[in-house]
Amino acid sequence: MIWAGMNKDTGRQLTELDHIRQSVADILTTPVGTRIMRRDYGSQIFELLDQPQSGATRLKLMAATVMALLRWEPRIAVRQVHINGDNQGRQIITLYCERVGGADTGQSISMEITP
Repeated sequence: MIWAGMNKDTGRQLTELDHIRQSVADILTTPVGTRIMRRDYGSQIFELLDQPQSGATRLKLMAATVMALLRWEPRIAVRQVHINGDNQGRQIITLYCERVGGADTGQSISMEITP
């Protein structure tokens, strides 16, 4: 299946890879319960960001990331998730994925998201 994408800011057409990146960022930065007609859309990440940073919290963040993407982004398969903090207290999620379905099946994709 071919996916056509549109840039959420400019309305211009996106390549499929850029649309996937935009979609992943939208999924991970949308708290569950905040979309009016789609209350279950998004991720549980925001419930975890202010918890004490421990190994258990990192594991929960990784799980929340993978679960949200499994549910809402069928064009990728998540292979690795890394959670790192920066010197300003932000969490940076680095994803390593593989393209699933379509002409680019098997293509590696990496991206960073800062919720």
